[in-house]
This record gives sequence, structure tokens and C-alpha cells, in this order.
Amino acid sequence: MNATTSVAVIGAGLGGLCAGAKLREAGFDDLVILEKAPKVGGTWRDNTYPGCCCDTPVALYQFSFAPSLSWSHLYPRAAEIHAYTEHLADAFDLRRHLHLGEETQSAVWDEARSTWRITTSTGNRFEANAIVSALGQLNRPMLPDIVGRERFAGPTFHSARWDHSVDLGGKRVAVIGSAASAVQIVPEVAKVAKHLSIFQRTPNWIIRGWIERSAMKRRRSS
Repeated sequence: MNATTSVAVIGAGLGGLCAGAKLREAGFDDLVILEKAPKVGGTWRDNTYPGCCCDTPVALYQFSFAPSLSWSHLYPRAAEIHAYTEHLADAFDLRRHLHLGEETQSAVWDEARSTWRITTSTGNRFEANAIVSALGQLNRPMLPDIVGRERFAGPTFHSARWDHSVDLGGKRVAVIGSAASAVQIVPEVAKVAKHLSIFQRTPNWIIRGWIERSAMKRRRSS
């Protein structure tokens, strides 16, 4: 397929969907949104680990032009944010602009024609006057080169590619890292694991969970 468009948006996470909505609002109706995955949602589609949620209050995380009341927590859960992205695709009529399963492999500027020539993983080609890059930074999990990791006989996986077929109940579990994802994962894994070890490079301060739980207790008691 060869197609010509005014704007090509690369990525259909929150950033790409926002760009699509605002471009439509500005009168661009021939835009395309290229997404390598089979669904919209970006990091909120990919991350399904236990306890996964946003560490920003929902009033500050949702779009001001598309507010929602369908939140169960002050710090929204991943599944709810993913549902929100699906809602955005429908509410702003972005489905007809979406090309899912189309990973952008190259974007070459044609100086003579003042246009971008884009090729995707399916072999489709697009010509666009402008590109909006909404690739994000969390779509390629990094596994550290730990000596001996390849000899470990048990299951191993990155939090962003959680293996739900692995039952952690009664197991000895090691979590490497203590940043935002670990803060959410550890309390959930601790409920079922026989023993849990956390390996951290740099200690950090944690207050969000305590604040939210305290607020919920106050609401229940009032």
C-alpha cells in the first residue's frame, strides 16, 4: 500500500492519541497513526504486572480536554488507564486513522519533494508532510547482563513483560531494582511468595502508598 498524508503520527500511546485528537481538532483529517502493537495504549497496554498503577494523581494524568470520572483510585490502575486510551480512540474518531501492527522501520526526508517517505514492517509506504514522534521511552525493556543469568533454571522475566503463567505462590522470589515498578510489585508479590528478596542499587524514599492508604482510612471512618 502506498498512501499520501499530511501528518504521520508514530505511536499510539497517550502521546500519539493526544496528537491525533489535537490534529483532528485543527482540521487535519488525512493523518495516519502508525502503531507497532495490535492495540493502542503504549506502556499501559504492555505493563500488566501485579499492582501496576500510575504514580501521578489521576487529576493531573488524564487529559484536560477529555476528563473521565471512571477511576477507582486516586492513583489510577494500569487497566483503567488502558481502557481510557481505548476510549480516546473511539471518542475522537481515531480508529479510522490507526494502522495497528505497523512498526515504522524507516523515515527518510525527500529534499526535492519536501516530504517524508515512511516504510513500515508490513511493507506499506506512506508519504507525509510532517511526522509527530510519539515513540515513548518505555517500550524496550532492558535486561542487565548479570553473570550467570543464563544458567538460572527458574523462570525469569522483566516487569514490563510479566509472565502470568508463572505462579509465584510459595516460591522464593528475587526482585532486582527498587524504583517505581518495584514499589508497586513488591507488596503484591510479598502476599504470596514464600520468601522475597529485593536487590537495590540506591535506596529511595516511599510515601505515596502511605498517603493514599491514610486518606482511604479517613474516608471509611468518616
